[in-house]
Amino acid sequence: MKVFRKAIFWIHLCCGVAGGIVIFIMCVTGAALSFEKLIIENVEHDQRFVVVGERRLTANEILAKIVEAKPKAKPSSMVISSDPTAALAVSMGRDGQVFVDPYTGAITGEGNKNVRSFFSFMTDMHRWIALSGDGRPVGKAITGACNLMFLFLAISGIYIWMPRHWSLKHIRPNIVFRSTKSGRARDFNWHNTIGFWTSLVLIVLTMTAAVISYQWAGNLIYTLTGNEIPQQQQAPPPAAPQNDQAFVVPANLNDLWAKAESHTTGWKTISLRLPLTKDAVFSIDEAKSLNIFGRSALTLDAATAAVSKWEPYAEQNSARQIRSWSRFTHTGESLGIVGQIVGFFACIGGAFLVYTGLALSVRRPAAFIRRRRAAV
Repeated sequence: MKVFRKAIFWIHLCCGVAGGIVIFIMCVTGAALSFEKLIIENVEHDQRFVVVGERRLTANEILAKIVEAKPKAKPSSMVISSDPTAALAVSMGRDGQVFVDPYTGAITGEGNKNVRSFFSFMTDMHRWIALSGDGRPVGKAITGACNLMFLFLAISGIYIWMPRHWSLKHIRPNIVFRSTKSGRARDFNWHNTIGFWTSLVLIVLTMTAAVISYQWAGNLIYTLTGNEIPQQQQAPPPAAPQNDQAFVVPANLNDLWAKAESHTTGWKTISLRLPLTKDAVFSIDEAKSLNIFGRSALTLDAATAAVSKWEPYAEQNSARQIRSWSRFTHTGESLGIVGQIVGFFACIGGAFLVYTGLALSVRRPAAFIRRRRAAV
């Protein structure tokens, strides 16, 4: 066991040194992204909420107002909320989004570009260390590998942390911060204490990140839950360029939207992908699941408004539901503000673990050299 523990320690140290810088970047950016949606929603509050009017415009009228105000607009999705005071959110693809008053059709804002640009940069750093273009797959491969290293560090760290004698005397120094006489002792105490309080959360964050990053990790969920692994869909052929084509508001959009609204009761939000093809695909938050981000999918024939497919979230297999949970458990949003706070402090803790771990790894050879010189 002594040899095994020593081997785990050195693998732990090597992984920490090899992936430390990227892991530190992911931890810092992860902490910054913990409250992204909450911050954006508060900064854009005046744009997102309106005064209730006498009559709510139809979907056709709203899109027509947007195209009139922005002739070059290419709406890619539209989200309607059941909250009568909520503005409509219309995505413009790469051109951002606009918020629209559902009673007047007036554009209430286009989001806070400075705040959104900051979080966009944080996301790029977190996902692919800010590499762009052809470099993004390389960046994603690096962050994915470093995330797996971080998962190993969190698990192996628990094993290394375990004291040989389970008594308060031996455990207490490794679970509370204490005053120290040297930098090495301080880093050692911080590394053990922070690791004790954050390791389980970091394991959850890195495991869910692996599901997001790797197809094999997502497929593993299907295998473990006894569900058939879905065939990977081929990417659709690139759409024809529409730079010179004006966006055409579907003539029967009101019928399609009415069908979606009446298909289920108590819905919270309904979104529609644009432009329409032969199908109109709606994503509906039925507000019936413990997973606040669980969405049901409704596919209608775009020409006749007949139901082609209805996939309620409650009837999805366990693997699909777990994957849905994974995405927002990684950000902490599945547990609301409490989950976001826990995720924030875990990310800060992870950054300190990298710092103290690298500091200890640098001090180790330095101490070895001093002992060799003293022995000569």
